[in-house]
Amino acid sequence: MRRFTQGFYGYAVALFVCLAAAGLFLLIAPQSREQHIPRLDYSITVANFGHAVPYGVWAPSKDPAGWVPNSNKIAKGENGAQVLFLGYATAKREHAMFTQSNEQPAAGFASRMANSDKAVGTQQVGEVQWERRFREDKKQRSLVRMLPEVTLVITGTADWPELAELASVLQQRPKG
Repeated sequence: MRRFTQGFYGYAVALFVCLAAAGLFLLIAPQSREQHIPRLDYSITVANFGHAVPYGVWAPSKDPAGWVPNSNKIAKGENGAQVLFLGYATAKREHAMFTQSNEQPAAGFASRMANSDKAVGTQQVGEVQWERRFREDKKQRSLVRMLPEVTLVITGTADWPELAELASVLQQRPKG
């Protein structure tokens, strides 16, 4: 018996016992094969943003099917303007982010959020026309809409139809 508790044999037996225990644990422990993306509710962030800005806030009326809201924040932009960020994992597991601000100049805000100042066309979403921007090196697509009170930007690695899907559910909430 002493031969199994000392020297090489003792080491080999201890290693075998540890590996067997780890293998048994991996066999019986529940495992998920699906990717888990944390879901973050943005309703309070949108409400707080609405109290901080002098215009009716734009927000999704509902989340597009299969999309997971996974980030949100309010930040200071240029000249002290408030900026709302709502991030999503799309149904195709790409990234899309909706931002809005009344930062001036509006073109500067749009260019900063889209990482591009060059329009590559337009996209019709319902009855609304959005400007398309594309940054090749980052594979970043953006839809930009500049309104008198606020600039809206939807950007990310999602394809044009997915970005348009997010644009289609945006609604302006009344100020108040």
